[in-house]
Order: sequence, then C-alpha cells, then structure tokens
Amino acid sequence: MSTFVPSGKNIDRKWYVVDADGQTLGRLATKAASVLSGKLNPQYVPYIDTGDHVIVINAEKVRLTGLKSQSKLYRRYTGFPGGLREESFTRLINRKPEKVLEEAIKGMLPKSKMGRQMATKLKVYRGDKHPHQAQQPVALEIA
Repeated sequence: MSTFVPSGKNIDRKWYVVDADGQTLGRLATKAASVLSGKLNPQYVPYIDTGDHVIVINAEKVRLTGLKSQSKLYRRYTGFPGGLREESFTRLINRKPEKVLEEAIKGMLPKSKMGRQMATKLKVYRGDKHPHQAQQPVALEIA
C-alpha cells in the first residue's frame, strides 16, 4: 500500500460562507485562515495550497472584546519620509469594514508566495449580499 500524495491538479475546492454578525474578530479570522490554508482538509500537505474559498458577509458587524475597539490602531507606511499613517479601529470599521477582516485573516496566513495565493481565495463583503451564489457556498459555523 502506498501513501497518497496530492498534486496541485486534482484538488476539489469548496466554497464556504461565514456570517460575521456578532462574531469576535480574532476567532473568526483564525477559523477562516485555517479553511483558506487547507488545514481542515484531510489531504493537507504544507507545500501545496489545498485550501477552500471563504466568503465573509456582514463585515461591518464584527466586534472586538474589552477596550480594544478604542485602542486598536492600524498603521501603514506610504513610502515617503514622514509617511506613517495611523487609523483607529472605529474609524476604519466605519470607512472600510472589509479591510479590517482582510488584514486580520491575511496576517494569519504564511508570509510567502503560497500565502498570497491563499489570500486570493478570500472574499469579504459588507452587508448580507454576495455575488457568488453560482458557486453554491455552504454555511460555515463558528462556535
């Protein structure tokens, strides 16, 4: 009997939809990152992207616990001298709620070519509508 080794060609990718309404940001991000990286897949190997697609809806309704919503800052650098930009969580969630979830989930993926490939399978939307009904996504429950 030989060991089954998956190749990149015969991977059957599923689509999952996650409702972020009332969910905690970190717990939602860890579950989504493990699905994107394929760790829930029985054919998982660390050198092939065996992950599934994840659709996150109601991004504006995600929450943080404690006082993190007032103290959390998102920093980015423009590339110019003195170009450090900071934005608070409350302002960013009002302006671009998709960005909050994307950064949290992408930060939990590997920092490599394969991690960037995994991040392309993440779709985040504000509101409860998404344009991926043709893929027949299955609801993913987060306890």
